[in-house]
Amino acid sequence: MSWRSRSVRVAVACLLQLVLVGVAVAPSLSARVTGEEYRLAVAPVDPVDPFRGAYVTLSYPDLTQARGDGSSLSGIVFVPLEPVAGSDLWRGRPAQSQRPARGPYLRCNADSWRLRCGIESLFASQDTASRLERELLDGAVATIRVDRRGNAAVLGVQPDR
Repeated sequence: MSWRSRSVRVAVACLLQLVLVGVAVAPSLSARVTGEEYRLAVAPVDPVDPFRGAYVTLSYPDLTQARGDGSSLSGIVFVPLEPVAGSDLWRGRPAQSQRPARGPYLRCNADSWRLRCGIESLFASQDTASRLERELLDGAVATIRVDRRGNAAVLGVQPDR
């Protein structure tokens, strides 16, 4: 085997890994670059995981996987967003299995007990995560970006004042 064929194989393997990383971060990157900003009510759940590092796990009380009839969906679901009257906040309407024809929505994965929309974790230093948990206990607001395909990313979290 010549050094050229070995170099080509190594280059192809490296390029393939680079493409896979791009595919993995594309939804979040798309939301950050092309998305519109929305503010959602949020509550912290857990500040530190010893295996994943310091981060704040976020819960969104106004997002639910329950449909209008009270039953729940599983798999890929779409949660339409609507403005909260008299506020600059948004909330989720009942999840649906079909992509909404108009208006902002989140594309989520629903399992038996929760929605995963890509906005459940905010990574921070351990000190920042602990401080955020204390500050956010009385209510907080998360600023997110959502692109036209429903991909979302958390930009930041602030106490609700």
